[in-house]
Amino acid sequence: MKKITKVIIPAAGFGTRFLPQTKAMPKEMLPIVDKPVIQYVVEEAVNSGIKNIIIITGANKRAIEDHFDSPNEDLVKNLKQGNKVDFLNELEKISSMANFIYIRQKGPYGNGTPVLSAEPVIEDEPFAVLWGDEFIYSSPPRLAQMIGVYEKYGGVVISGVRIEKKEDLKRYGIADLELIEKNIYKIKQIVEKPDPEKAPSNIATHGGYILPPEIFSALKKIKPGKGGEIWLVDAINYLKEQGIPLYTVVIDNAKYYDTGNKLEYMKTVIEMAIHHPDINGEFKKFISSLDLS
Repeated sequence: MKKITKVIIPAAGFGTRFLPQTKAMPKEMLPIVDKPVIQYVVEEAVNSGIKNIIIITGANKRAIEDHFDSPNEDLVKNLKQGNKVDFLNELEKISSMANFIYIRQKGPYGNGTPVLSAEPVIEDEPFAVLWGDEFIYSSPPRLAQMIGVYEKYGGVVISGVRIEKKEDLKRYGIADLELIEKNIYKIKQIVEKPDPEKAPSNIATHGGYILPPEIFSALKKIKPGKGGEIWLVDAINYLKEQGIPLYTVVIDNAKYYDTGNKLEYMKTVIEMAIHHPDINGEFKKFISSLDLS
């Protein structure tokens, strides 16, 4: 079985939910205290042993490339003169932690298109996909847990998140499952945004994927789905029909952060600020002083 050595991070969306902020700034670069969202995603991949990061970009996404590039000479000079060595070390660490490849997305709308755009650099090997505007905080990292399942069972592996509030089940793709062992399940089917009363389980399958190279031919064969878009889940279902098994692992010790809409983004910023070592004390005092009536 071939090892997972590459991760695709789609980051080509327009970020319309955050306009006008995202008119010229990628939504993946929105800050979570002092780091952009996409850096958390890259760090998850790196902490899972993956060093080849393929970021699928679009118009107005140059800031992503600049962020992961080496700091420019003027900034380096400024930080050295100000004796801000810690900041300089942190910036140099960002640019050296992985090998970055950038590809401009081409093709129709849909979350399957950025995956297909990466075919020339993936070739005939399995790979992972992590979205650029959400992340899961877990120990060990989500992707590392997924790789462990893939190395044991093969097939397609999708990260699973247990949805605590029943009314929230209608927001996700909910899996009909067969228990394999512990927190690992075989997926019988995925029901998109079900009625909470009819949902087959409380486990949402989304956010992280390990896919075989056959996904590319599947993406080329499927017809546009809902909204006339190319959906990754349709290609995954096609592989299932061809006999490739689907698995999910419900991530241990995990907290899911959805930063793709304003409310969940603000919740994430506040929660991360409360635990940030530089500001947590004063920030907690500020939060507790607010009149929330």
